Amino acid sequence: MRFNLFLCREPGPAEFPVVRADWPPSELWSAVQGLLGENGALRAENEKLKARVAELEAKLGRPTKAPENSSLPPSRGQKTNRPADEDTNKRTKASHPGMGRPLSADPDRIFEAKATACPHCTAVVTAEGQTVQQVYDRIEVPPIRPLITQVRRYGGRCPGCQKRFLAPVPTGLEPGSPYGASVASLAIDLRYGHAISCERLSGVFDEIFGLPLSEGALGNLFERSRAAFTNQLAGIKAKLLRSTIICSDETSVRVKKRRWWQWTFQNAEACVHIIQPSRSKAVPAAFPGGVRPAFWVSDRLGSQQGWGQQWQVCLAHQLRDVQYALDAGDTVFAPVVKRILLRAILIGRRRDRLADSTLKQYRADLDRRLDAALKLEPTTTAGTKLRRQCLKYRAHFFVFVTHRLVPPTNNSSEQALRPSTIFRKVTNCFRSEWGAAFFADVRSVVETGRRLGLTALQAIRQTLDGELFFATG
Repeated sequence: MRFNLFLCREPGPAEFPVVRADWPPSELWSAVQGLLGENGALRAENEKLKARVAELEAKLGRPTKAPENSSLPPSRGQKTNRPADEDTNKRTKASHPGMGRPLSADPDRIFEAKATACPHCTAVVTAEGQTVQQVYDRIEVPPIRPLITQVRRYGGRCPGCQKRFLAPVPTGLEPGSPYGASVASLAIDLRYGHAISCERLSGVFDEIFGLPLSEGALGNLFERSRAAFTNQLAGIKAKLLRSTIICSDETSVRVKKRRWWQWTFQNAEACVHIIQPSRSKAVPAAFPGGVRPAFWVSDRLGSQQGWGQQWQVCLAHQLRDVQYALDAGDTVFAPVVKRILLRAILIGRRRDRLADSTLKQYRADLDRRLDAALKLEPTTTAGTKLRRQCLKYRAHFFVFVTHRLVPPTNNSSEQALRPSTIFRKVTNCFRSEWGAAFFADVRSVVETGRRLGLTALQAIRQTLDGELFFATG
């Protein structure tokens, strides 16, 4: 028995042969079953593609991620053009009093210019009739040249014991490297504080200071300095672990053409940087060595949670997420949360003038306000996500209110990492692991010195001279 009806498909690729109705019933039925299965697969794929298109169309309406509403760094943001009319509205110099550099209170020399003749009629004038009409400074940099001390060390043979001896030399003039602590501290500051490459740094010493210093000599100088910084870092870390507050953050860094992570652990007194190949919990777990401070301040990264007895979430990060929900169109939940968080930060700024009982009342009031806000139903996907986030971390929002020394944000950690981010962009970081470790030690010393009122050069020089910031015990 044969069918007279021809069921044909349009000619297609070779893997889809034409189905003809003159086939035997068994083969035709098998082909129909295959087409039905293929049709079902295509329908399922079509549904997936529809869902993907809907998702992409929804994203078209979302706001762009920017540093103001996300954790993107400022360097990733796009600055808007200034309106053209602002150029015409700029104030002129005459619209406000001018500012100038104050005169030196202790000039190295004073030059008194007195006229001997009138510049108009050439009449002779005397010094007695002249008064000071104008005073200004002229500043010049004197020629810079290295101060070279040549040590001639005498010795001989003792007439008593017949043993040879050398005359003692004072500290700082021992045999070894010809470059003293002043050269080392300046080289370390220019290299790791101002992100000058070793090649250009060699040229700076040659051209400006008249001191030829090769790249190899710079590398050896840095390596010899590591012990002094390691010793200083031990005291800084001990001081940090004795405190009740630790703030932490991390940023990426390049080491031997691979992505590593630079961590900072710091507070108002001390700062420690370490560079590790991991961003996991293993790094903050190993750093305290079993010490659990009373308060830990960080963002919401999972590896930075749970290391203190109490955890303060960085409200600056939280406010950026709130701003994203606002940009996405949430008018119900996000505006209320923003007002609550800003109110909490303002209270934190007044903590030194408020009694403990008042701070407890403020904390209870903030909790009540947040409870009421969490009952609201957001109108957008971004608002719903923000609400889930607030529900998860709400217990860690207002820890700082009743603890005066705890900061409400982790901005100090981000500020401590900012020079390292600039160094990464300028130099592309490190070709060796010891170079990365030494950079972290230098940044630890410089940041801690800044908290102690020292300049970077002063902190580096004290470290090389063996002067400890804190006792290690």
